[in-house]
Amino acid sequence: MANTTSAKKATRKIARRTIVNKSRRTQMRGAVRTVEEAIKSGDREAALKAMTRAEPELMQAAQRNIIHKNNASRKVSRLAHQIAKLAKQD
Repeated sequence: MANTTSAKKATRKIARRTIVNKSRRTQMRGAVRTVEEAIKSGDREAALKAMTRAEPELMQAAQRNIIHKNNASRKVSRLAHQIAKLAKQD
């Protein structure tokens, strides 16, 4: 348990930040999920449209230290690769 005034304030700040970060993480995961669902269904146009929303979400999450920068880049790269594979199948 926090004893000092500054430690109590830090605890409050962390609690507020956690709520914001959870919201942003959920939003990011939802954007990625829509891309993955479009890829699974084989709809390249829907996947591309969803990807234009998901990529900035991932990169902003990386900038805000919600996920690691390399993790975001890896996700974007893998999703783009899967979308490119859809184009070859058509």
